[in-house]
Amino acid sequence: MNKYWKLISNTLIFAIGTFSSKVLVFFLMPLYTSVLSEAEYGTVDLMVQIGNFLLPLVSCGIINGIIRFGLDKYYKKKDVFTTGFVTILGGFGVLLLLEPLLSRLPYMGENTLLIYIFVLMSSLRSLCSQFVRAKGYVKLYSLDGLLSTATTIFFNVLYLVVLKWGINGYILAMVSADTLSTIFLFYIAGLRRYLHLRGLNRRTSKEMLRYSIPLIPNSIFWWVNNMASRYLIAFFLGEELNGLFAVSNKIPTVIVLMSNIFMDAWQMSAITETQGRGSFFTRVFRSYTSLLFITGSGIILFSKVITKLLVSEAFYPSWQYIPFLVMATVFTCIVNFLGSVYMVEKKSMLSLATTAVGAVTNVILNFLLIPRFGVNGAAFATFISYFVVFLLRAVDTRRFVRMRYSGLRLAINTILLLLQSFVMILELPYWIAWEIGLTLLMIVTNLGGIVMTLQKL
Repeated sequence: MNKYWKLISNTLIFAIGTFSSKVLVFFLMPLYTSVLSEAEYGTVDLMVQIGNFLLPLVSCGIINGIIRFGLDKYYKKKDVFTTGFVTILGGFGVLLLLEPLLSRLPYMGENTLLIYIFVLMSSLRSLCSQFVRAKGYVKLYSLDGLLSTATTIFFNVLYLVVLKWGINGYILAMVSADTLSTIFLFYIAGLRRYLHLRGLNRRTSKEMLRYSIPLIPNSIFWWVNNMASRYLIAFFLGEELNGLFAVSNKIPTVIVLMSNIFMDAWQMSAITETQGRGSFFTRVFRSYTSLLFITGSGIILFSKVITKLLVSEAFYPSWQYIPFLVMATVFTCIVNFLGSVYMVEKKSMLSLATTAVGAVTNVILNFLLIPRFGVNGAAFATFISYFVVFLLRAVDTRRFVRMRYSGLRLAINTILLLLQSFVMILELPYWIAWEIGLTLLMIVTNLGGIVMTLQKL
């Protein structure tokens, strides 16, 4: 099968099964913002982010190794799955021992048990789903996405609307959906066959851990990049504005959600396709970035309308933080694409180094910009940090894959998004006409990259 068509085919299969679960956050936002106050939403968002911070620590980053080594024909699948399972259980055991210390952290306290269960079930679900994908069961992976969407909706309505459990219900809904998904995948895919504690190939385990462990601090730095703004907003400006910032963050994530669907398929192609890798990466990168910039431009154009439709009146002012966050999100997706080069080459230390620079940049800029420019200072700091990581990876990854970048096209796209952001935030005279004109210009600028891929197909 043509490698371009194989990539598109896998993307479509993943989209059918997982798009509903990816966009679920938008369907549930009216529910969340109607049953939770601004302060409660800000608090529960921080609780979830603490769980996301603990996830790579508990799993020792092994989830990243599951897909990388599971797709490699050189390694036995049973060694890959068993290594992942044992690593997660061992990491969770260490987490239990640290409970007296962790329970003293902000937003943990009485929520420690909930966060622990969330971390364990999320880790096990990721292990099963990524291994299923590595096995090539893309249809089962997509079916699980559909079922996960249905169960998440059911548990959210049950816990938040019927039982009115508030913050606890928010977390328990995710835990319940992850638990059912783990059980479903484990039995339907027959994963018990790949769980062999005896006769485990230690060489495979060592290689997986050598690749995965550097991704622990890498994940932490990504977390810092995402969360530094929220904690500093809460510190400088209060929980209510942090709640608005958390809601505004949800809108641009539609770009990440669409990107993740593609990245699920792209990782499989990037690892398995070895012929003409440079031209393959170049063509896909151009089309991928073209779609990202067009989508980002459209979200900025309709940011007020989207916010009006998706959140309650109390959260409507969050629209003004969306433009800069869209820019940050676009470059997040570009950075993740370039990270696939490090994944293919097993250069996790380089992924760590570039992410660390971005995280440090973000923290410094947040301290400088939030006191002066408020919430939008945090949004702009996030954009700059991801842009810095992009520049570093764009230069460094060319040592491994000779991708050709059009610096002029990337610069024009970035400037267009920046102009749209300022026009929207400042609400300049005739801002609607300006926004429409800039969006049309963005489409014209990037249409060639999309047409090129269609011609190749």
